[in-house]
Amino acid sequence: MSKSLLICLAVGLGFGLNAPVKALQPGKIWVATWTASPQGPYPAGWPAAQPDLSFALPHGDTAGATDQTFRLIVRPDLWSKTFRLRFANTFGSHPVTLGAVTVGLQSTGGNLLAGKAQQVLFDGKPEVVIPVGKELYSDEVALDIDPADPLLEGHNLAVSFFVKGASGPLTWHCDAFNTSYLSAPASGDHTSDKNEAAFPFTTTSWFLLDAVEAQAEPGTAVVCAFGDSITEGVNSTLNGSDTWPDVLSRRLHNAYGNKIVVVREAISGNTVTSCPRNGGTSTNGPSAGDRLDRDVFGVEGLRYVVWLEGINDLGACLVSADQVIQGFKDVVERLHAKNIKVVGATVVSSFGSPITSYGFPKVDTERKKVNDFIRTSGLFDAVADFDAATLDPATGAMKAPMQPNQTTGGPGELLHHRVGYQAMAETIDLKLLAPSPGE
Repeated sequence: MSKSLLICLAVGLGFGLNAPVKALQPGKIWVATWTASPQGPYPAGWPAAQPDLSFALPHGDTAGATDQTFRLIVRPDLWSKTFRLRFANTFGSHPVTLGAVTVGLQSTGGNLLAGKAQQVLFDGKPEVVIPVGKELYSDEVALDIDPADPLLEGHNLAVSFFVKGASGPLTWHCDAFNTSYLSAPASGDHTSDKNEAAFPFTTTSWFLLDAVEAQAEPGTAVVCAFGDSITEGVNSTLNGSDTWPDVLSRRLHNAYGNKIVVVREAISGNTVTSCPRNGGTSTNGPSAGDRLDRDVFGVEGLRYVVWLEGINDLGACLVSADQVIQGFKDVVERLHAKNIKVVGATVVSSFGSPITSYGFPKVDTERKKVNDFIRTSGLFDAVADFDAATLDPATGAMKAPMQPNQTTGGPGELLHHRVGYQAMAETIDLKLLAPSPGE
């Protein structure tokens, strides 16, 4: 499948993407190695374990960031000597100026490993303006690392960018489950700082950055974990990398080495169907169908999608199983038209959950109808039975060890669960996601 077909833009929704400005090295391809779905303008959503940002972003909902530096910590699923970054102003109302950008290796906290930070350029220039509603790529940037070094396994990338002037409303992804760092407003450019002294504030969200891509060997396959808060990893361990896509990644790398990549395109509260809330404005991102072009077809090197979604349609929107099923059909048809294989994950139980109507018996009845369709319809190329792996048949709810909240403590809410994520990932047949040599 032609890689040029994999970036398909939703022009009608105002999304745009500039052409990458640097050529590939001979014999290499670009693949996504980390992604985050633009969710909305800050502070839309319900970020987990978020520190108080009133000092870091005192007027964040209007002015956004002002002459300050962000140091976002991201974990690439595939290491490379050469990366490029993609920034998004998807939900902004003003052009955003990045006065400087660097990328390096995190040591601890907001500190960088000495000598590992590199300047990032855009068409050869250190400053760039991201237009309203658009995305853009950086030039390629080379890091002084050995991708085969096993010590990289314990490190993350630190992407630092200086927001010059006032950004206006910031496009963000609220649930990162990783700690990143912010300087104070009007503190200036600290992108080249090796230590964290200029970054007193922390956040568990990502801002503006929505993809990191790596140069990789031909035939490297990308798997996109597509879904909602369960794919996001709510109630897993902060900075623990123990969501079900993380566990799947480790299993696949053990089986296929660096010929496979797993990225995540999940938004807490997301739905299969369109479900406007809060007076017509959803805080949970566009529906799966509405964000497919941007969040899935925009994943470079994409070959497979593992899709878990539907419980928010049933539990929050109170739509019928038939409406969710029709949404599945519409999205899978579009994925198959791009020659992308789809693993459908059965919807896990929320029976008895205290979250609004999620725990109602009617919701569970509709969920079972959806799961019957996923298991028997033949729509999907394969099925991952997440429900069977996590259900306690005696109660109809989640198994008891899968309920506690690992992020902030407490008993949990019978829906999100670290132990359950491990069990879910183990249900996926790795042979279904194998890379194909020679492409």
